[in-house]
Amino acid sequence: MPGTSPGMTEQPPRMPPPLAGRIALVTGASRGIGYATALALAKAGAHVIAVARTVGGLEELDDAIKAAGSSATLVPLDLKDYEGIDRLGHALRQRFARLDVLVGNAAMLGPLSPLGHVEAKAWQEVIAVNVTANWRLICAMDELLKRSDAGRVVFISSGITATAHAYWGPYTVSKAALEALARTYAAETATTKVRVNLFNPGPTRTRMRAQAFPGEDPMTLEAADKVAEKVVELCLPSVTETGKLYAYQKGQGVS
Repeated sequence: MPGTSPGMTEQPPRMPPPLAGRIALVTGASRGIGYATALALAKAGAHVIAVARTVGGLEELDDAIKAAGSSATLVPLDLKDYEGIDRLGHALRQRFARLDVLVGNAAMLGPLSPLGHVEAKAWQEVIAVNVTANWRLICAMDELLKRSDAGRVVFISSGITATAHAYWGPYTVSKAALEALARTYAAETATTKVRVNLFNPGPTRTRMRAQAFPGEDPMTLEAADKVAEKVVELCLPSVTETGKLYAYQKGQGVS
């Protein structure tokens, strides 16, 4: 063929990464599943808006994303700062005019104790981070997601909503509320190009898991980067389902 040296075959053109040119926002991005998901989205071609309280963790993520050949915008923000979420939505509207992916990952475990012993302040903080912050994200990002040609939203839930273990009240209730919130938003956006789903990562090697199960061998758990790969699949424009709960099974992927 013209322009091809003897003994050489022409290489097929390289396909662009699946999320090339997409804008993706991830909360709780400084560690654990959030960090791994933000990095995986960046490797898939997205520009990542990384939101977290821990500046050091965000800077480490930024270094990893740059090493992967992608880019990120770091947003140090406590999600209980609801006006801060509103300001973020306004800033994204001015800079990008749309949002293609929203991953609501940030969460707190809260106290593990009988319901009657949970202090009001601790209860309110868990609900504030795990539920209300995600509602405020929807309020701030709804218009931007609808401007995308394929807005994709994934909220990270937990299998505990199906079992309701004793002493896990605040966390269980907050994740159950999050699931109801996500399904409601999915129903409200069903006739748009936005798709909203839930993802249960299962037992994953994270700091929160170690806090909840201090005697557990972390090497028996799935690594966060493996779980993150499945979250990214739910962020692709090709996803058509909405209002679904997907569960990760170690060694088997998503069902």
